[in-house]
Amino acid sequence: MQISCSPRISQELFSKHSNTPQPTSPALTRQCWISAGKREREREQGEASLLTRGLLREAVVEIDIIQSHGSLQRRQNQQQHGQLDHHRVSNFLKRPLEQYVRRLEVPVRVVRMEQRSGLIRARLKGASLSTGQVITFLDAHCECTTGWLEPLLARIKQDKRTVVCPIIDVISDDTFEYMAGSDMTYGGFNWKLNFRWYPVPQREMDRRKGDRTLPVRTPTMAGGLFSIDRDYFQEIGTYDAGMDIWGGENLEISFRIWQCGGTLEIVTCSHVGHVFRKATPYTFPGGTGQIINKNNRRLAEVWMDEFKNFFYIISPGVTKVDYGDITSRSALRQKLQCKPFSWFLENVYPDSQIPRHYYSLGEIRNVETNQCLDNMARKENEKVGIFNCHGMGGNQVFSYTANKEIRTDDLCLDVSKLNGPVMMLKCHHLKGNQLWDYDTVKLSLTHVNSNQCLDKASEEDSQVPSVKDCTHTRSQQWLLRNVTLPEVF
Repeated sequence: MQISCSPRISQELFSKHSNTPQPTSPALTRQCWISAGKREREREQGEASLLTRGLLREAVVEIDIIQSHGSLQRRQNQQQHGQLDHHRVSNFLKRPLEQYVRRLEVPVRVVRMEQRSGLIRARLKGASLSTGQVITFLDAHCECTTGWLEPLLARIKQDKRTVVCPIIDVISDDTFEYMAGSDMTYGGFNWKLNFRWYPVPQREMDRRKGDRTLPVRTPTMAGGLFSIDRDYFQEIGTYDAGMDIWGGENLEISFRIWQCGGTLEIVTCSHVGHVFRKATPYTFPGGTGQIINKNNRRLAEVWMDEFKNFFYIISPGVTKVDYGDITSRSALRQKLQCKPFSWFLENVYPDSQIPRHYYSLGEIRNVETNQCLDNMARKENEKVGIFNCHGMGGNQVFSYTANKEIRTDDLCLDVSKLNGPVMMLKCHHLKGNQLWDYDTVKLSLTHVNSNQCLDKASEEDSQVPSVKDCTHTRSQQWLLRNVTLPEVF
């Protein structure tokens, strides 16, 4: 029996039709089902194949798939495929949706929320209605490829405390063109607690011994697509029901899985397409910032220990947000005897953008001009700035780490040639052009590779610091100060 799901509801309701054929599986996907030959992997794959065939033949009744506005309950003999609508107001999600799903091959049950509750609580509702042993959460704007489910089920069967995600392929929101995703990226996050994709580090490649068919251990998940054992989902506390609408729930459950004894993986043999939209098609009551800041504040308070300061200092406004009562979530952490966030950074995400050890976290102030380094909200591959110090954190927060990097969020100050310029590049943790030595007596910041010192802005560009031969003058002296946290409510 083949299991698949499709977002063609959206295509037909919007009268958009894609002529794009079913995506051809990339070489890696084909490799997932080819015998490894010389290693024990051949035996494991054979067992996994038999296992998943058995699951599909005998235990499909134990699979529940919950979409963003759906609880898709599949049964072998009396299949039921349901969608949970989180009370959207769009007319096409009312009668047109009901009429459309009646035409699908698999019977579909649409369950509607009584009032708009957002993705998080809608998923909790769907999970409460499900009865299967494995729950799979999918956004509604997804399309599953052939054979997507078996590898996910196999991993959960081997260890119910393993939570698994497919590789997320890209579906164009303009043309519905299907583009295969990469197996060489995994989930991380920056100081602002934004989910980000980063290259799979060498240490993870080494752990897998170069076998790219093996699952990737990922620090965090994107959140829209994952499978989890039903009992384990309940055991670790499902979702935080105190979060609103959408945002932050993916990092919260990721931290919780790892810190409380589970494992989070991207299964490279499973592919699911996802429509990445340019804009959110719905509103956030009270504003996007208010909702996401509340959710992120909750996860920071419960799970991040003292490392929450990185978030608060770079996003000072979040400390004024009412984040509700977290007593039950803190009690859950204590009950499950979860590990500290420092353990997560040390063992799961050692190449995190949040340094485990650092000399300073705050402003870097020039002694002569009394100006501070400022990232000016610029992006990767742009010059770092310098501006009047405002003492409010945000763009003027830099960390001088124990590895002698100067970081601002997930970017490091980098100099690739004599006399600069000083650029902001992704931190690569390899020292080289990103290695700086701070002399606590001379107050100088020396770029080790060039043996030049960070200096005040030049006359040619008054908002960009320079690097020059070291003269130990006041313009090359810098004070590294820890920013005082704003009053936390």
